[in-house]
Amino acid sequence: MGSVSLKIGDGTARFRRATVCSSALHIVMLLSVVVTNLFALYAFKYAPASLAGNRQHGDIVLPQDHHGNLDIISDHVSLIVREIESSQKKLSQIEREILGYETLDVSKPNLPLELKLFLHRHPLPLGRDSRTGITEMVSSVGHSCARAADLLSLSLYMAYKPGEECPADAHLQHKLISRGCEPLPRRRCRSVATSKPGLLPLPHSLWKPVSEKIVGSWNGFDKQMWVNPRGKNDFLIDDVLALGRNIRLGFDIGGGAGNFAARMAEKSVTVVTSLLNDGNPVSDFVAARGLFPLFLSSDQRFPFYDSVFDLVHTMYGLEVGSVGGSRPEKTDFFLFDVDRVLRPGGLLWLDNWYVADEKKKGELTVLIEKFTYKKLKWVVGEKPDPSGSGKKICLSAVLQKPARGG
Repeated sequence: MGSVSLKIGDGTARFRRATVCSSALHIVMLLSVVVTNLFALYAFKYAPASLAGNRQHGDIVLPQDHHGNLDIISDHVSLIVREIESSQKKLSQIEREILGYETLDVSKPNLPLELKLFLHRHPLPLGRDSRTGITEMVSSVGHSCARAADLLSLSLYMAYKPGEECPADAHLQHKLISRGCEPLPRRRCRSVATSKPGLLPLPHSLWKPVSEKIVGSWNGFDKQMWVNPRGKNDFLIDDVLALGRNIRLGFDIGGGAGNFAARMAEKSVTVVTSLLNDGNPVSDFVAARGLFPLFLSSDQRFPFYDSVFDLVHTMYGLEVGSVGGSRPEKTDFFLFDVDRVLRPGGLLWLDNWYVADEKKKGELTVLIEKFTYKKLKWVVGEKPDPSGSGKKICLSAVLQKPARGG
């Protein structure tokens, strides 16, 4: 998901659902642009015929009464140009409405001062940067934050006393991020300094119980996955690692409690785990195991440079979680970003991706095949639904990214 700058006063974004009326208006405006362009073409093409008859040796001799006709044509053309410009502005407004946003004035008095200060443009202390050419710093938040309900939550998130302890609002952060309001603004408050007793060194920390003073009674351990297969869709870590070369650095998307990263750590592979807390102390749990938790939804562009990972692992697919959606375009954006951060020769592990039916399986297959990855493993089969509602069809695959270009 992208982010947009919100500027004081003239701002850029309050989101609103598009309606049937706005779509119809969009069509009307498109027709108006076409009509005005046709009038312009007519005015230029069918000028008074007598003008053409008065050409002498390449010059146009204009009788006096034709000057008035030219003035009328000029006025008509100017009017048409203004109509076209007006239509283009209206089309831009309609496009913003269809995309779901319109202007937001963040100078409204009911917004917290801290939010306004964060979003304000700040001139660079040493003036213009000679390398980039920028003269000021522009802060940004996720554009979905500007929807009415999320803007209220964002205001609560930024309602704190600067320099004092931050409010205990982990649930609010999760709510905003899971609804696409990311990145969240920075805050000028001190984080809650909770102690972390009983931390163990690696590798003992990977599977030893985490202190209840850190995570309460919550426990996210699963010692069976990727070691003892529960079905033909479940691949073993040793088997997958044997398919690649020099697997050192991995990325587990939506990795929950960090069990995949823990198993990989046993194989001397460092894995970054993206996660959301979902009402549980998941980040604390993963960190206490000596693993790297990245608080990030799968909708967000991955904050990594191109071709840095030897392995990318993603489980359950886009039918589950915040990436969600049965739209092929959503999966397309996701897979292209995965492809971006995976190095040539690296492995993409699709682990038990849910496919609702043959149509969904076909759509996913088409999306995957456009990347021309080599299929090292490809298994489609039924698997019990974790919710206990029967069985689901799942695709598990290990794919190798090809080298491209020179």
